[in-house]
Amino acid sequence: MAAAGVRLVQRAEDVTVVGGTEAFGRLPALWSAFGALRRLLQHRRPGVLVLIDFPEFNMRLARVAHRLGVPVVYFVAPQLWAWRRGRVHAMARDVNRVLAIFPFEVGLYQEAGVPVEFVGHPLLDVLPPWDRDAARVGLAAYGETLIGLLPGSRKAEVERHLPVLLDAARRIVARRPRSRFVLPVASTIAPATVAAATRDASVPVKVLPGEAYRVMAGADLVLVASGTATLEAACYGAPMVVLYRLSPVSYAIARQLVRGVSHISLPNIVAGREIVPELIQHRATPDAVAGAALAILENDGARAAQRAALLEVRARLGEAGATVRAAHAVLRELDGAARR
Repeated sequence: MAAAGVRLVQRAEDVTVVGGTEAFGRLPALWSAFGALRRLLQHRRPGVLVLIDFPEFNMRLARVAHRLGVPVVYFVAPQLWAWRRGRVHAMARDVNRVLAIFPFEVGLYQEAGVPVEFVGHPLLDVLPPWDRDAARVGLAAYGETLIGLLPGSRKAEVERHLPVLLDAARRIVARRPRSRFVLPVASTIAPATVAAATRDASVPVKVLPGEAYRVMAGADLVLVASGTATLEAACYGAPMVVLYRLSPVSYAIARQLVRGVSHISLPNIVAGREIVPELIQHRATPDAVAGAALAILENDGARAAQRAALLEVRARLGEAGATVRAAHAVLRELDGAARR
């Protein structure tokens, strides 16, 4: 957005957090950002407010905008189908239009009387095409097994998941010596931090800053932290094992809040059934991750079935052009507000 000419009031990466208890340290920054945006709404009165994700923060901002008469469009809306479904009443009150990125979200908002339209998933606008053989060049030789390690895009996620993934890699290579491991580092993580952890591991891991899509396209399997990366990998048809860990307190809170879903990984949620194994919290052990990985790697039929199911998930995300459709929806809301 900065490259497109947007004036940044506050950088999102300076205030976003993972988990519940982890948010306390960011409260001053969050409160400062909220105050700055509230003042901007009061004094500048924009023609429309576009909110993207970050519901605990943005729903409060939507309330401020609604009281000021500023139309609100919510893109990548709160996951009401997973937790705190009661927030749909606040959405109906404060949000003029929801731009849904998953097709199953439409019915939920329609039932609550919230104007909604399915625009498709924005991932399909940014995923580069990769030929599998080209993606593997320099990473794995013919006959070698290429495994991607994706511990997450936030520091806390990497700290919790990377040791588990490295231990699992040691177990896998003991059974399949011709396995090769690559770790694409997210732009939000210092490569030196990951390099130090992998350097001390007893199994060689190739660190590739910023090459997650290449790894997903070329890998025989990815071991991936639950999140958007699972959906990205699904779009490349990459077989996967999903894991996730939170702090004990955050996990206990999440257990109380999450209702109505039997899965946490996006491929399983979109598919409506379990197509990839999920190992959450105490189940996310090196033994369990390695066991699930080997079960896929050593069963050609299971691997092919998972690839086919993942490509069905991609088909359900709609067609490319979600961001253009979202932009048109925002402009329609802006025009409608001008006529009122």
